[in-house]
Amino acid sequence: PQDASPAAQADAYICLLDALGIDQADVLAASAGAPSALQFALRHPARCKALVLLVPMLYSPHRDPAKSPATVSFVVNIMLRSEFLVWLAPHLSRATVEKSMLGTPPAVVERASPEEQARVQSMITQILPIGPRRSGLLNDVKIVSSVPRYELEQVSVPTLAISTADDLYGSYDAALYTSVHIAKGQFIGFASGGHMLVGDQGETRDAIVAFLQQGEGSDH
Repeated sequence: PQDASPAAQADAYICLLDALGIDQADVLAASAGAPSALQFALRHPARCKALVLLVPMLYSPHRDPAKSPATVSFVVNIMLRSEFLVWLAPHLSRATVEKSMLGTPPAVVERASPEEQARVQSMITQILPIGPRRSGLLNDVKIVSSVPRYELEQVSVPTLAISTADDLYGSYDAALYTSVHIAKGQFIGFASGGHMLVGDQGETRDAIVAFLQQGEGSDH
């Protein structure tokens, strides 16, 4: 649509919940899904029970908005130009794909368990086809390249932000900053794992389950 802003997306989620007959929902968002999820919590707090943000692409005062991550440039210049290039890239250099498409250091994937390596491979395979996703990807790039600071102090729902220090998309600072400025915010940071949280899946899943089971959550 002409207006595909995070706020418009948040309002669309309400339409979905209404259509499904769901009054309240726990909201889990990853990467570029974080801006619309945060807007959902701000615009429709009565419909949001709790918010989980995984490697969120959100505002950080340490991020220079004029400098987009190299991974974003790769998406625009390679992924959105040619289905063939996206198919060819992992055959030429899997490490380049892991670093540029998935925002994860190749060394992290190399050290991971066979199960985690298979998950990464699955993510690479599922990138295709690009065509049906092109408009959405372009919109994501536009949003995360210049995401503003939202009114975090107005977020009233329990919020858990999770990221890794070596996320090549740079979500760590944003996750920490966001959680610190939300009254019922919590933060979990891993030393490694990249944007795909490689090797952190088990701990992440357990942390999310425990957080949602807390009900109202807890303060810092």
